[in-house]
Amino acid sequence: MMNSSPKKINWGFYIFFIPVFLWLLLLFILPQLELLRLSFVSSAYLGQPGITLSNYVSFFDFPVYWITCARTVGYSVVLTLVVLLVALPVAFYITKVAPPKLKGFLLVLVIVPFWVSVLVRVYGWMMILQENGILNHILVGLGIWKKPIELLYNDVAIAIGLVHTNLLFMLVPIIGVMDSLDDALIEAASDLGAKKLTTWWKIILPHCMTGITSGCIVVFMLIVGSYITPSLLGGKNSLWFTEQIYNQFIVAFNWNEGAAFGFLLLVMSFLIVWVFLKITRQTLSGVIK
Repeated sequence: MMNSSPKKINWGFYIFFIPVFLWLLLLFILPQLELLRLSFVSSAYLGQPGITLSNYVSFFDFPVYWITCARTVGYSVVLTLVVLLVALPVAFYITKVAPPKLKGFLLVLVIVPFWVSVLVRVYGWMMILQENGILNHILVGLGIWKKPIELLYNDVAIAIGLVHTNLLFMLVPIIGVMDSLDDALIEAASDLGAKKLTTWWKIILPHCMTGITSGCIVVFMLIVGSYITPSLLGGKNSLWFTEQIYNQFIVAFNWNEGAAFGFLLLVMSFLIVWVFLKITRQTLSGVIK
């Protein structure tokens, strides 16, 4: 009878796996589970300890909450589409139009601004859009405007900031899949008399659908959960739902309602992503690959 040799323990796998697992467990999974528990517990100052749905019910009792949440989700969908419309021609130019020697330089120009902190980039937009900022100075100097106009603290300023700060997360997956598209297919479509719009609709977009889907999911989740950009560039009439969640946690110190509002936003975001996957006929596993 032959003695089977003992299996070797793959220590390299455990050395890399255990820190990652502990990092996810301690910094993501356990805090989320605790917030989920808090969302079903009555606030301490109400004097009614125990499991309850009052934190979720209060979301619907006050119109300012659910209106702001619906507004945030709606704006996030629209801005994700805007980012997509900006990213598609940029990705096409870099991968299919620009000379090979210029592609690397263009990619660097796209990536370098994102080495800077989001906060710094948002402050940059504040310097550009404020009443005594660069844009007003140029337009007044050209005689287009008679006097400076306050371009900050509105929905347009938020849109500009969110589109700029999240553009890279749409560009990278689209460039990755568009670069693998055979140029001969585009040339053949042109030779057969297809219009540019038809070429985009029939050849380019179907080929890039996995990159588009993954980019849209990432950008949407980043926009809907953004706090810094809306709080700095928005005004009183441009309240983002994450600001209300922040107010519940930090200002009102009501962690129970803050946790409930956070999970409601998370559920709505997942529903939007699920609907988008159904519309595009993509699967989450296929997009991740």
